[in-house]
Amino acid sequence: MKAHEYQAKEIFSRYGIPVEQHVLCSTPDEAVTAFRQLGVNKVAIKAQVLTGGRGKAGGVKLADSETLVRQHAQEILNITIKGFPVTRILISEAVDIAAEYYTSFTIDRNARSVVLIMSAAGGMDIEEVARKTPEKIIHCNIDPLIGLPKYLAQRFAFTLFKQAEQAKRMTTILQDLYKAFIENDASLAEINPLVLTAKGTLRAIDAKMVFDDNALYRHPDVQALFEPTPEEQLEATAKERGFSYVRMDGDIGCMVNGAGLAMTTMDMIKLYGGSPANFLDIGGSSNPVKVIEAMKILLNDSKVKAVFINIFGGITRCDDVAIGLIQAFDQLQTDIPVIVRLTGTNENIGRKLLKDSNRFQVAETMNEATLMAVKSVKGETL
Repeated sequence: MKAHEYQAKEIFSRYGIPVEQHVLCSTPDEAVTAFRQLGVNKVAIKAQVLTGGRGKAGGVKLADSETLVRQHAQEILNITIKGFPVTRILISEAVDIAAEYYTSFTIDRNARSVVLIMSAAGGMDIEEVARKTPEKIIHCNIDPLIGLPKYLAQRFAFTLFKQAEQAKRMTTILQDLYKAFIENDASLAEINPLVLTAKGTLRAIDAKMVFDDNALYRHPDVQALFEPTPEEQLEATAKERGFSYVRMDGDIGCMVNGAGLAMTTMDMIKLYGGSPANFLDIGGSSNPVKVIEAMKILLNDSKVKAVFINIFGGITRCDDVAIGLIQAFDQLQTDIPVIVRLTGTNENIGRKLLKDSNRFQVAETMNEATLMAVKSVKGETL
């Protein structure tokens, strides 16, 4: 689950991480009122959307008068950033920046630990820094049995700051950020940029937090912040119906029983030059209702041009699966090609039932089925 910047800053503030003054607004009039309330000479007007790249997309602007605040607020509230319409903006005190840094905690699955990532080249080009000059990115794995005591935080702080006073402040920020990360079961806690002001203070002028969905039941206060994107809402709906679903960018919808087989199916589609539209594990049931619900999820994606149903009949018999599919498609109206590969218990009976129904393209092997799916999308003759 992702949090908006203003929500992440609220959490940061509770943990003592210094952030600038800010007010959340949804109209130009509210933005002007916020400018007056803050009582500062200049403000930053920032789009609140659950995606990065706001600055480059025109979603962050500076203003030093009520006229400019109103103008920029109206402009930003009228744009869409990476498919996300801007409905709210944050009016923040503009900070006199002397230097920008990057700091985050996330999960290093290879090391099975939290990793601290820092850079003295923070800001909106941090991805470019990581790509072109990776030596500027510092990685420090955190032993889960030790955590981040002061002596370690101080050691890490001195890798960015040579002056004792600044390193001391950074030490506190690192410990507070780590505490916020751990106590909220986050998978990411990021400050970019963490700025050194002209007066020598450190401020988190942007904030990002992503939380582990599986731990949200332990944090009702965090769950209350959830504002799902359309994709997240779809994944949540699938979960409620007993599926594991992740949307992707391709055009071949996949319905598979078993996570390992689902991963293999996507690999095979890529191998044959196709592109999977999703990961969808429906589990072991041949229940027609479940198949209908799964197909509704797949067909809800306008990019899907073919559906590849890949079933291994172990405990679940292939003839039961075939009957379930036929009953399900009696209720579904679609012109999209549906390719089915059945293997396992009673596979021959299941295939015959599907072929006799004249609704499906039936394959015996995964290679054959994958090729049929890819060719059907490309409009090639089978």
